[in-house]
Amino acid sequence: MTSPDVLVRVATARGVTTLTLDSPHNRNALSTALMTQLLAGLGDAIADETVRAIVLDHTGPVFCSGADLKETAAAYASGTVPAGMLGDVLAAIWECPKPVLARVGGPARAGGLGLIAAADLAVCADEATFAFTEVRIGVIPAVISATVLPRLHPRAAAELYLTGDTFDGRRAAQVGLVTTSVPAAELDAAVRGYCDSLVRGAPGALAGAKELLRRPGTAELRADLARLSALSTSYFLSDEGREGVTAFREKRLTRWVAALDAGSAEHAG
Repeated sequence: MTSPDVLVRVATARGVTTLTLDSPHNRNALSTALMTQLLAGLGDAIADETVRAIVLDHTGPVFCSGADLKETAAAYASGTVPAGMLGDVLAAIWECPKPVLARVGGPARAGGLGLIAAADLAVCADEATFAFTEVRIGVIPAVISATVLPRLHPRAAAELYLTGDTFDGRRAAQVGLVTTSVPAAELDAAVRGYCDSLVRGAPGALAGAKELLRRPGTAELRADLARLSALSTSYFLSDEGREGVTAFREKRLTRWVAALDAGSAEHAG
């Protein structure tokens, strides 16, 4: 029997290591434990000379729901939040010398979008949904911007960051968040097709091609992520951030939305 403490499953076959987020009880939220295991699995795959490509996969219907807000709320007393560790995860994926492909079969939110954008390739199901919901809980998509904004078309980024609205896989492909979107029944075949192509590349040449794709900003990415992590933490620890996280966990309206509803009721009266 597999330990329930294993939150990232690792399997390797035909030159491809698959790292599967396996925390469906909280929709594969980015807890400290999950991120620690993801970093370890990624490091092992990089060190294994037989591995040519890496796939980020998931169990359950949700790819990744973003920060673990339960853990975040519990950490408020310490003056820090787990979201700060996300920068290390995104940098590790971005800087990985081996091609990384995200297989997205279901919804992704917040930090989950950062993982997708950090990967070199991303294939999603048409039915998968995405949203940058941070502003709705009083925080901002700071850390993930380091990987997301280089992918997104600027007008789409402004729309999606500011509204927090949900969009589907087809739109995700149109705006550059994913490489391609396919019907759910074709997702695995599409991922296999990309993997079959990736493993045909020479390891050194693949790493070199990734360096070309990452310049000129690669050297500054970690410094940028450090700044963005500090910014993200400041928003989570703000009054709005605390209220947003609490309201989300209590399944109620935030104060700023409730105030709008109250004002509308007064005008109607």
